[in-house]
Amino acid sequence: FAQTMAGDSNDGFNYAVLFLRVIVGITFAAHGYFKFFKGGKIAGTARWFDSMGMKPNGTVHAYLAASTEIGSGVLMALGLLTPLAGAGFVGLMVVAAWTVNKSGGFFTMNHGWE
Repeated sequence: FAQTMAGDSNDGFNYAVLFLRVIVGITFAAHGYFKFFKGGKIAGTARWFDSMGMKPNGTVHAYLAASTEIGSGVLMALGLLTPLAGAGFVGLMVVAAWTVNKSGGFFTMNHGWE
């Protein structure tokens, strides 16, 4: 009972994880939002994906990327279905590393996938 009144010894860790989860989730959701509604929108994102040779076409990948970023970001920020949200993040980052950064090699200083 005394420990409950004083707080859990893991409170600092739990708050740090909460903060990190919310920030990462909001960041990913905002990135997807911008693909839909700002800048070059879906058409611009699709052109960029097409320029990298993504198949079947850039439009499909633009919608998938933006939707996954928003959906996974919101789920992560809210703490709902976090394994699914995390899997969405991993999928996005694997595709990004493979399509955008693979030619740079391992190290990030060469725009690699590290």
